Amino acid sequence: MRPLTLYPAIDLKGGACVRLQRGDMAKATVYADDPGAQAQHWQDAGCTWLHVVDLDGAFAGHSVNTAAVRSILAAASVPVQLGGGIRDMDGIEAWLNEGVTRVILGSIAAKNPDLVREACRRFPGSIVVGIDARDGFVATEGWAETSALSAEALAVRFEDAGAAGIVFTDIGRDGMLAGLNLDATAALARALTTPVIASGGVGSIADLHALREAAVSAHGIEGVIVGRALYDGRMTPAEAIEALAAD
Repeated sequence: MRPLTLYPAIDLKGGACVRLQRGDMAKATVYADDPGAQAQHWQDAGCTWLHVVDLDGAFAGHSVNTAAVRSILAAASVPVQLGGGIRDMDGIEAWLNEGVTRVILGSIAAKNPDLVREACRRFPGSIVVGIDARDGFVATEGWAETSALSAEALAVRFEDAGAAGIVFTDIGRDGMLAGLNLDATAALARALTTPVIASGGVGSIADLHALREAAVSAHGIEGVIVGRALYDGRMTPAEAIEALAAD
């Protein structure tokens, strides 16, 4: 079995790297004020991907932390996936032209699935669908709204679209260090052929070992996004990478 990919999270608010608790913008902890330097740090530590989210953009509905994202792209040579506030084809194309490897489409996936399908056709291998769930149901607009659509139902809609992956985040666990929602993540991976990236709640190396074990039967799990546990020093990138590679 191949190693799972570690995606260190760089969440941007007001130009700084922060972590939220359960998506609450009022509960933001600032970890670094130089996103470019943080990107370089994760890269130097052995990370092969970076997961970047423009939190302000997610609420505004358009890119806000543009300068910070550009500083990350300038500092890092590893691929970057970017989400948050990208809601139209012009925005997708602009960021891909700037050097982003994959654009994550979240809120727009629930509200305008045809745009996501068209983006997948125009930019093959460059579109990831972001599905954020609260109690199993899709949340949009920076997690401010919850729909009546289940996460799995939304994911299945894009099975034939050609998305590069699905980022599945359990909002109730995000930033809480209480462990991933393994049952929901594994169930989603089993229901899809599109690769699934787990997100929300990693707090220890044990959580990564548990995900690795779940991936033995849920073959569609491709990787995991880790934020606060890395910033707090609960694990090093090297330890996380080793755990995700373990047989």
